[in-house]
Amino acid sequence: MMRTLRDVLLFFQRDLRIASTYRSPFVLEAIEALFGVAMFYYVARFVDSPGLRQALPQGSTYFAYSLVGFVFFDYLNAALDSFDRSLLEARDTGTLEPLLVTQVSLPVILAGSAVYPFAATTLRIVVYLAWGAALFHFPLGSANWIGVIAVLLATLLAFSGLGILSAAYLLLFKRGNPAKWFLLGISSVVGGMLFPVSILPEWLQFIARINPITYALEAMRAVLLGGASLFAIGRPLLVLLVFGAILLPASMVCFAWTLRRTKTTGTLTHS
Repeated sequence: MMRTLRDVLLFFQRDLRIASTYRSPFVLEAIEALFGVAMFYYVARFVDSPGLRQALPQGSTYFAYSLVGFVFFDYLNAALDSFDRSLLEARDTGTLEPLLVTQVSLPVILAGSAVYPFAATTLRIVVYLAWGAALFHFPLGSANWIGVIAVLLATLLAFSGLGILSAAYLLLFKRGNPAKWFLLGISSVVGGMLFPVSILPEWLQFIARINPITYALEAMRAVLLGGASLFAIGRPLLVLLVFGAILLPASMVCFAWTLRRTKTTGTLTHS
């Protein structure tokens, strides 16, 4: 167990050192976050109304509701993109084949490759919420932080399987997975990013119910805006864990099969 954690930490340190050589993007992203938060704040002031507030969960303002949806959507994007990006960087730098023939297990390689992107995404979310709280009265006082951490971990498990499947597609077909962008587009509409899914037609609500982002956002808004207990968000947490329990093993099997096939055909490092 300690060796596995050490190997994952080494992956994180590698990615952190690479990222630290480009320091200006960190500052620029923080400034970009300020403009993004300001945009949502002033749009919310334009569209907010008593009727709209009644339609929102926990009676929150539209600004708080939409900001959580916007920044948390980064998690889905990170999950679908992190493994692909790691494979492309390793292939372009010539380290993919040496990495995959080491004694490090495949699950550790995949987990290690995802640690830094998810940590960076978490930090970006913190920056967005900090700007919102400091300048635009985003309500952080009632948040259940243990619940926030639990939702983040459950979301990480649920979404990672999708990212590994996307990486398997990239490894096999040598190009980006078009289903990834389709899923992002669908989720932006039926995932509850900027409006409650309850206002959608019944057939779109059905799609929302089989999309993990819907449950992740429901749980995150409950603990962050309403201070809900773990018991209160038990259902969406359970759904996320079920998604993870099904998708993670299935995606690992799929990626392992793809890896064996590309090694057999000699196309592992082909672009």
